[in-house]
Amino acid sequence: MSTSRVLSVLADLIRIKSINPAYDNGVSEAAMAAYVKKFFEPLGLETWEQEAYPGSPNLIVRLPGESRRKVILEAHMDTASINGMTIDPFDPVIKNGLMYGRGSCDTKAGLAGMMVAMAELAEQGIKPPHEVWLCAAADEEYSFRGVLKLCAELKKEADPAVAAIVAEPTELRLVIASKGVLRWKVNTRGRAAHSSKPHLGVNAIENMSRLVLALAEENRKLAEHKHPLLGPGTLNVGVIHGGVQVNFVPDWCTVEIDRRLLPGEDSAAVHEYYGRFFDSLGFNAWQEAPMLADEALNTAPGQAMVRCASQVLNGIGLDGEPVGVPYGSDASKLARIGVPSIIYGPGSIDQAHAAVEWVDCRQVEQATDFYRRFLVDFHE
Repeated sequence: MSTSRVLSVLADLIRIKSINPAYDNGVSEAAMAAYVKKFFEPLGLETWEQEAYPGSPNLIVRLPGESRRKVILEAHMDTASINGMTIDPFDPVIKNGLMYGRGSCDTKAGLAGMMVAMAELAEQGIKPPHEVWLCAAADEEYSFRGVLKLCAELKKEADPAVAAIVAEPTELRLVIASKGVLRWKVNTRGRAAHSSKPHLGVNAIENMSRLVLALAEENRKLAEHKHPLLGPGTLNVGVIHGGVQVNFVPDWCTVEIDRRLLPGEDSAAVHEYYGRFFDSLGFNAWQEAPMLADEALNTAPGQAMVRCASQVLNGIGLDGEPVGVPYGSDASKLARIGVPSIIYGPGSIDQAHAAVEWVDCRQVEQATDFYRRFLVDFHE
């Protein structure tokens, strides 16, 4: 394994600004895609772009295998905002075995590891049992348009994808389950009046406060039902807006809700449930269509790819026991089209999006080793 090589690639990736365009100072992922393409050019591997959305491509690299059935390696190129960071987000400093910078953990480390693992197989003339597609994907941090484009292309292929590894910071643990998410807005409407005569109005903020307290009770009820790897579903009111000025009785208020879903929960059914719940509160409250909906990942531990990944990890001295994580990723979309999927990568989610983001360099090297060994060992 080329230790210095993977860290050099990671440093290059960190230097490329790829904040998701939905956030402050955001840019297209095109520069990242261009770097990945240039990295593989000397190897003669086939590459092509998919337009995830105007100006922002996925970059796909194909490594031939003994079979045309596919193993997918996927890692997103975009990062969270740099607002609030207390280090230079684009200066990949290494200190005490840690590499710093925006995206170092989430998830340029995983992308670098996948790139180097795939390149080493090509350079050594090793033909894995299945052909490999590496997808450097756009738009994971906002609305998953990159992986959805990838899924659309995979569904057209005559030869199926039989496994997918999605890079996210899992601390080198084998993740087979993750929560889904439903995000939406709820509104209350009242009647405006002068604040000196509040009895002439209907206070939409007061009604919203009742709604928020009712949701807190709903969240407590969720704790009664737990998934063995994920624990309970959760509900969080994360944003609130309301009123016009202090001497008005407010006639509107809006909140944004984040509901984390367990395997088996259907996002549409959950949304319908809360619609009925708000109707039952006895005041003017209604919900909008979801801003984001994604079901949970729940890959069976008996899947061939899970067994192989566990054996590879145990073989290199790492913990191969499958686990679950509370956050979402692109893996659930691949699983939804029938591709058995796991999440695996270096770093901790605790460092993702943080004011000081970093990744353990040793974990980056170990993840690269895992990706390479899995591609060689997996037969299905």
